[in-house]
Amino acid sequence: MKRAWKGYALITPMLAGFLLFYVVPFGQVMWDSLSQGTGKSQLFVGFYNYQRMFQNKMFLTAFGNTLKFLGLGLPLVLLLAYGLALFLKSRARRSPVLRGVFLLPYVMPVAGTVLLIDLLFSERGLINRLLLALGLPLADWLQSPAAFWVMLLLYLWKSAGYAVVLLLSGLLTIPPEHYQVAQVEGASAAQAFRFVTMPQMWYALFLALVFSLINAFQCFREMFLVGGEHPHESVYMLQHFLNNSFENLNYQRLSVASVLLFLVIALGLGLCALWVLRKEAARS
Repeated sequence: MKRAWKGYALITPMLAGFLLFYVVPFGQVMWDSLSQGTGKSQLFVGFYNYQRMFQNKMFLTAFGNTLKFLGLGLPLVLLLAYGLALFLKSRARRSPVLRGVFLLPYVMPVAGTVLLIDLLFSERGLINRLLLALGLPLADWLQSPAAFWVMLLLYLWKSAGYAVVLLLSGLLTIPPEHYQVAQVEGASAAQAFRFVTMPQMWYALFLALVFSLINAFQCFREMFLVGGEHPHESVYMLQHFLNNSFENLNYQRLSVASVLLFLVIALGLGLCALWVLRKEAARS
């Protein structure tokens, strides 16, 4: 019994911090999303704020752009990272430094990234200078629908390297004996990939997916610095909507958008985790 109380005493500070800084603020956000007014004058209105939110054109634009960015960016970054990891598997064993090179874009300061975007895609950037030299029409990369593809390219450049390192770590933990047995059994390279590599990579893929999702939302920093509070419509994301709602002190709208964003992320990660667990259960 004394040992149990010692354990409770040790975890009490952590639990207190979790309740104070996570559970209580989340409960306040939920209450704000279901009420109107401020302070003692707050009144419970149910899902009225949510109904109004789905009639807000700017929210629908931000929500649609965010889903589009995630729907394209996450599969692309995982496919690109997985392909690079498979290509570099044998080389990474001989050169550990090679894995560190892929982390350079990830650790590059935000200011440096913004300067790089401006250098390449601004009105007088290198790409427009190249188009001018070739006699082709200039493009407004950052204030046109092309801005979405510029930001998607930036996301792939910054996030793929980190995912490569995670997937490489997963590939290097697969015992070489498994491939030798598959070769003895007459399995082709495609069959070895399907029946040896993939079944042992689900957890690494899920981990890469989680970090890629986090990095996708971190791209807002670059988007905000490049496009400002009101960028081109194609890159107006939920983070812009949240930031503008906070500046206008519209706590109800801010809370509703935060809850919906949380539900989207939780649902996405929950479905991916369930998929991975089913794959692991089927393998065992």
